[in-house]
Amino acid sequence: MESLSPNELEVAQLIVETLNLEEISAEEIEPGTPLFRDGLGLDSIDALELSLGIKQKYGIQLKADDENITEIFSSLSRLTRFIQDNR
Repeated sequence: MESLSPNELEVAQLIVETLNLEEISAEEIEPGTPLFRDGLGLDSIDALELSLGIKQKYGIQLKADDENITEIFSSLSRLTRFIQDNR
């Protein structure tokens, strides 16, 4: 299991808390694991809730019509990088 950077752990904790994921802890989310489908199994409603959580915590607004939204939400590491780049 690949260890998480402090920033990845912070974002993983946000994911777990925002989406009330009871079956997984933040530490168990691999940086490269897909957040949707075969990875964590998140869906579009989860994406909306997570976008709201990111806006509340970091002041970053993610829009569904952003051409890079699929890439941004592709994995924990990619989402963390996006948040760091836009803080």
